[in-house]
Amino acid sequence: MELRLYQIDAFASKPFEGNPAAVCPLHSWLPDEVMQSIATENNLSETAFFVQTGKDFHIRWFTPVHEIDLCGHATLASAYVLFSLLSYQEKRITFESRSGTLTVQRNNNLLELDFPSQKPVPCDCPVQIPRAFEQAPAECLKSEDYIVVFEDENAVLNANPDITLLGDLDLRGVAITARSSRYDFITRFFAPKYGIVEDPVTGSAFTQLIPYWSEKLNKSEMQAKQVSRRGGVVGCIDNGDRVVISGSAVKYMAGTIYIPFT
Repeated sequence: MELRLYQIDAFASKPFEGNPAAVCPLHSWLPDEVMQSIATENNLSETAFFVQTGKDFHIRWFTPVHEIDLCGHATLASAYVLFSLLSYQEKRITFESRSGTLTVQRNNNLLELDFPSQKPVPCDCPVQIPRAFEQAPAECLKSEDYIVVFEDENAVLNANPDITLLGDLDLRGVAITARSSRYDFITRFFAPKYGIVEDPVTGSAFTQLIPYWSEKLNKSEMQAKQVSRRGGVVGCIDNGDRVVISGSAVKYMAGTIYIPFT
């Protein structure tokens, strides 16, 4: 079987920025173990698969080791493939997913993702977190991930955590964040239990970061940067029970994969 495969740099204005995602359009679903094998072979933080259902699409995401419930950058990458490479003509794309209905629309050179808000709540800080970062955070909250807030942005910029300790946590991952002198806030994201030591730009984490910082900063529209080595700028809008996460994307690679399944 031959399948088209694209590698897209999401939340990027040029190649080698942002977060690379693999996108594999399908006519019908492959067995789960085959999609997981493709994602493992790609060895990117996420591989997205989608199938068209009428005017809409059903989307799924796989890390190198697990299927996950929500992924922002691979959804943005999938929308880029549809709009820019597969000539999708509608103004808005609707994806059905394990996290409900997600929509993406074009706004000039940006793609805007409309996702459910996942407001984090304060929690006791797991002992692994101050040990991993060798300092206690100002706040610790949780939702899908732990949200770890530091007073000084340099704590985020210079963090070199003990990944083994973070891999012992019970949630998906850890987003560290702080106010920024240049942006409204900055962040980094670690998910070693899902095979992701540090994710370059984590769209789904912004479903938690946006409501937190919107309340802290008393503003609904913000600009943030995920300050990984590759880095990526993310537009943020808090709409109550929904958030809008925006960014650009570029094509890095288009090709064909060959799998011994029928």
